[in-house]
Amino acid sequence: MELQRKIASLPTGPGVYQHKDAEGKVLYVGKAKNLKARVSTYFHENRQREGRLRALMAKVVDVEVIVTDTEAEALILENNLIKQLRPRYNVNLKDDKSYPYIVVRNERFPRVFPTRRVRKDGSTYFGPYADVKSMRLMLDTIRSIFRLRTCSLNLAPEPIAAGKYQVCLQYHIKKCEGPCVGLQAEADYAATVRQVEQLLNGKTGTLLRMLKDEMQRLAGEMRFEDAAQVRDRVLALEKYAERQKVVSLDAVDRDLFALAVDRHEGIAAAAQFQVRDGLIVGRRQQVLNRIEDLADEELMQLVVERHYSEATFIPDEVFVATSLSDPETVADFLRAQKGRSVPVHQPQRGEKAALVRMVASNAELLLEEFRQQRQKQGESRIPHAVRTLEKELRLPRPPRRIECFDISHLGGTGVVASCVVFEDGRARPSEYRSFKVRTVGGGRSDDFASMREVVARRYARLAPGAAGAGDGDSSLAMPDLVVIDGGKGQLSSAVEALQDIGLYGAFPVVGLAKRLEEVYVPGDSDPVRIARASTALQLLQRARNEAHRFAVKLQRKQRGKKDLRTELTDIEGIGEKTAQKLIAAFGSVKGVRGASEHEVAGVAGPKAAARVAAHFASAAQASSPGEP
Repeated sequence: MELQRKIASLPTGPGVYQHKDAEGKVLYVGKAKNLKARVSTYFHENRQREGRLRALMAKVVDVEVIVTDTEAEALILENNLIKQLRPRYNVNLKDDKSYPYIVVRNERFPRVFPTRRVRKDGSTYFGPYADVKSMRLMLDTIRSIFRLRTCSLNLAPEPIAAGKYQVCLQYHIKKCEGPCVGLQAEADYAATVRQVEQLLNGKTGTLLRMLKDEMQRLAGEMRFEDAAQVRDRVLALEKYAERQKVVSLDAVDRDLFALAVDRHEGIAAAAQFQVRDGLIVGRRQQVLNRIEDLADEELMQLVVERHYSEATFIPDEVFVATSLSDPETVADFLRAQKGRSVPVHQPQRGEKAALVRMVASNAELLLEEFRQQRQKQGESRIPHAVRTLEKELRLPRPPRRIECFDISHLGGTGVVASCVVFEDGRARPSEYRSFKVRTVGGGRSDDFASMREVVARRYARLAPGAAGAGDGDSSLAMPDLVVIDGGKGQLSSAVEALQDIGLYGAFPVVGLAKRLEEVYVPGDSDPVRIARASTALQLLQRARNEAHRFAVKLQRKQRGKKDLRTELTDIEGIGEKTAQKLIAAFGSVKGVRGASEHEVAGVAGPKAAARVAAHFASAAQASSPGEP
């Protein structure tokens, strides 16, 4: 009741809310345009909760809010609190550590250097730089082109006028103009700093044009030594610009965002490219964990908001590969930061769409690299669905390898079986296996016997004393769980087969009945009922549906081969490939029979057409009654 009264008295303005547990630990941090309306939604009794949200709300006993003046302030505060508190139920971004910035210090004769701390001291910060190598290249370029001081001396007018300092090595090697001894005017130094800021903002082309104009002006004033110094800057800057990839001929500043999502693993990768004056000047990549309950649009919203809550430069426009869940919030924030509207587009065609696809390719690459890195380090996380299935069925170990069986036939003929393999919740088509049922005639009443035969054949070489996988079958491995498509009857048949070969008990086996999606366990007459929304049941359903699809495909393929073999390949000179071409062209053997010799020749050639025509003419004559 106390919590309900607290929620009822919340303000209706923007701010940040924190869900806390009984020990006062922050479980989740969020932002809102309207705190009262947003927080109230969590406590509606009729709200459907699943997964992460259900687990969160089971622990929440208190809510604390921080009111802000604007939604933009709420976004920045939310990001800072998440990094500081690292709440258990917020999506985890792998780059939540502090990446470096380049700071232009707010002081007389400003220094330019890297830092990991952003202070509100009037300094200008550029970044963050996810690629530290790229940041160091930028600093090296600045120091090779511009003569800026690197010392930490207090360059106030008084100590300079008093002659307190002497020039250092940087002055003698022409890396500094000596402002510490009054050899460089403050206005001249400030002009150099403005050029550095142009470069840090990615305005390489703009800066080159400015320097070339200055070089021409100095040469026109007969100041050739000064013009030569500017020329050296231009050459160094052009060399630096060669490292940057040209992606657009226009001079619009853009940020591009894309996602790659792996729902089975519960992870996503985000890539963001910074394009300035048509050149890629930087990129940022992130891996997101705990994404199970978030749609792609919500993930993209999260990535974009997190980026601009830290960014020091707002571009002219933003491109996204996936639409945002709340585009108005992002638009309002960018407008407040930029001072004017910043369009957010999702390009569908042309050059702009190609740019977004390039960023998406990088996100896919990052996701794959993350998977491989995690596997190398032995940190492979068992998927949530697999863990949940282990708990629901009370299995002895996580069912990382699941094998699922299904039987398929047509009216009792052409009986085949499939065995599909799932590892860590993902299908492994290369390990699928098919079976032609040998000892059973077919029909629904024979499904049990067919299942008994197939399961015995599949695992016979794993039985104690068996010779092993002598035929090189790489998929011959002990499963963690065997799923039988069917109810008690099919499951009993599989159990009998495993008992016959001495493998019953070596691994769990269950049956999945289609009608009510009930799971049957050997020795228990009552089914295990798993919630339909559970990822555990969904994993079993995916395996069952894939086994059914593969079995039906096998059955149809076998039926098609038999049709070809008995009807067309019996014709002398007509092979299986030619028969397949004819079936593809005319739809069936009946269609081939009804086609003219000229039409058949257009598909299989004149010789084959003559043979086909002669065969069907002979067959027609043999089936017609003789003349009196």
